[in-house]
Amino acid sequence: MATVLVVEDDEFVRSAIIRDLGGRSHAVRSAGGALDALRDIAHFPPDVVVLDLGLPDLDGAEALKMLRAISDVPVIIATARDDEAEIVRLLQDGADDYLVKPFSGDHLNARIEAVLRRARTVPATAPIRIGGLTVDPARREAALDGRPLELTRREFDLLAYLGARPDRVVSRKELLTEVWRQSYGDDQTIDVHLSWLRRKLGESASSPRYLHTVRGVGVRLSAPGV
Repeated sequence: MATVLVVEDDEFVRSAIIRDLGGRSHAVRSAGGALDALRDIAHFPPDVVVLDLGLPDLDGAEALKMLRAISDVPVIIATARDDEAEIVRLLQDGADDYLVKPFSGDHLNARIEAVLRRARTVPATAPIRIGGLTVDPARREAALDGRPLELTRREFDLLAYLGARPDRVVSRKELLTEVWRQSYGDDQTIDVHLSWLRRKLGESASSPRYLHTVRGVGVRLSAPGV
């Protein structure tokens, strides 16, 4: 059972989600606007937030940025918008997952369980050092050439997973299963996070230093020059 905050302005949709999640033994709270949701999260942090984008007082994308300033709670975006560029921006701004409306209760519950498994995973504690890159799973800190890296939770999880397997090509399917804790899905989310992580490492897919894509296979993390 998890405590879920549903942020949705449509009363009918909100009631349906609350009823379904409550029937699955989740403790559900709700808010019809972004500001009420932010106050709720600040005072009574939930385990996961289901955030609609079309809110009356503040666009959900802006609400997500404000939420990330006060909390690292997992956020699932629920939206009728299916624009790829916008979805990419939301993932870059700290969303953990997204669902395009309409979706079933089973689908939403599966995504909730997946993000909770990721959030509750206990990582290895030994610091990882690869070239000038240091990843400390216990402290959830990373640094490049002594400079701290500002990573989202998902970026850190991805980096730590690859860093624990240096010089090994890790498939996208493995990343989806072990980092995202999903048995199905597309490569877009993984590619977005890899791209964002590369930028923070000062590299690109065409000029890699640490993250090397093996076309048709996966990605490998290695020290520069390896």
